[in-house]
Amino acid sequence: MKTTLKNVLLFLSAFIPMYFLIIVKLLVEILNHNLTFNVLNTMVLIVLTIVIVLGVVGIKSEVYNKNQKSDKVVITSFKNITDQHFLGYFSLFVLFAITFDLSKVSMAVVFVLIITMIGVVYVKNKLFYINPFLNILGYNFYDITYRIEGSEQIKSTRIFYKGKLTENKEYWVKIKDENFSFVDKTKMDNTEKQK
Repeated sequence: MKTTLKNVLLFLSAFIPMYFLIIVKLLVEILNHNLTFNVLNTMVLIVLTIVIVLGVVGIKSEVYNKNQKSDKVVITSFKNITDQHFLGYFSLFVLFAITFDLSKVSMAVVFVLIITMIGVVYVKNKLFYINPFLNILGYNFYDITYRIEGSEQIKSTRIFYKGKLTENKEYWVKIKDENFSFVDKTKMDNTEKQK
């Protein structure tokens, strides 16, 4: 998958909780006979479902990408910064899900424009670490300093990891860039089995 497409899919994945809330809101309104399955409501439901699927594909392609190289690193320090980014986005989700009435064409257009503007900023500035969907899936987000095994040069990055990191322990890390990396769980599991 091309890098730009992967980055757009990562952006879409960050908003999966919001898309889900909007779908629930629409379906509840339809079930309560406050709305009907008209063309706009049907299109909104279909598009949001497709976007959720694309976001999940984007996350899976990053987390389980077997073609991406993993580096064996020793984490020299870390700080869990999950809470710094989650609540800001969560309030945005609530704003969209509660106040936006996507059964009106004008609100649907404004919604698309706002998401597009946020997407441009998100992708251009590589804000991939702001991803509440990963937090909901159980990933913690860390600012770390590390050194690649066999080197003394200290570097820093931000990584997602399910669990708590330990200083001076070796980890296999897929480093996409300084804002978005994952601990390679597959290689970590294989290393543990070999011990």
